[in-house]
Amino acid sequence: MRGFFFSSALLALLLTHGFCAESGPGSFAYVLQADALAGTKEAVVRRLAACGRDWVVLDAVFAGDVPWKPADLEGIRRGQPGRKVLAYLSIGEAEDYRPYWREEWGRGGNLSASAPHWLGAENPQWPGNYRVHYWDAGWQKLMLAALDEAMASGFDGIYLDLVDAFQSFELDGEDFIDDRKNADTGQSYRRDMVDWVKTLAARARSRRPGALVISQNGSQLLRSEDFRAAINAIGVEDLFTAGNHPQSKAHTEEVLGHLQLLGPTGAPALLIEYPQAAERQALVKRLAAEHGLVWLLTDRPLKTLGTSGR
Repeated sequence: MRGFFFSSALLALLLTHGFCAESGPGSFAYVLQADALAGTKEAVVRRLAACGRDWVVLDAVFAGDVPWKPADLEGIRRGQPGRKVLAYLSIGEAEDYRPYWREEWGRGGNLSASAPHWLGAENPQWPGNYRVHYWDAGWQKLMLAALDEAMASGFDGIYLDLVDAFQSFELDGEDFIDDRKNADTGQSYRRDMVDWVKTLAARARSRRPGALVISQNGSQLLRSEDFRAAINAIGVEDLFTAGNHPQSKAHTEEVLGHLQLLGPTGAPALLIEYPQAAERQALVKRLAAEHGLVWLLTDRPLKTLGTSGR
């Protein structure tokens, strides 16, 4: 088994400061296809209530288009003292299976002339997901409406995916241009994403004071003080493994370096990994413990509870 090797200076810094506040969650669940857990929503609520996790991330709607009711979320919360239930929102790509999608925009990667100007090409790795100009007012209006609906359902906060969508706009051939300028806004694509996350965070907290805001990936943004101030935690996928294979040393060290910036804030880092091989799972647990990360081992479609801990 290949190991991971970190520079002694970086490792000492990481172990000294850590990433995870003791007051953060000791475990979490991340289930976007909750209907796969049981045959009915009521049975799903009972299973989630009994799952033993401190934080539970769920898609903002159940089974694609069925709203969660406040009673559902309260039932899930009652299963664990202090539990928080968070609404998943994809803020950097549009999904053609969401309620906001209009049939006249097209499907299957073929957009019509009626599609909004902020909607771009389909993601080849995730059919049905489309690149968006996340800084555009039209897109933001749809997402803010979805956020409002989630908060009205009774969620304790929001879990924001595709925060790293700025990277697709930084790609130039086979290389990335850090802090590349966006001609539409006159500032960098990264700054546009920081501003977008701050807008979402402010909206969530205006609807529910103290609402938690967790971003997923895009750890480069932690270099911005106002981004760190806007979030309560960050989720990171595939830090130590890429499925059943080891993650590249360069990627691991880069992300760990970004996460070190969380130390003074006390915000926890949530690690999501997808290996199925027992030796890779053991590696993830060991490295997560060494670096103060709250880990989750789960399936990539996010249909199960997986296993989680510190």
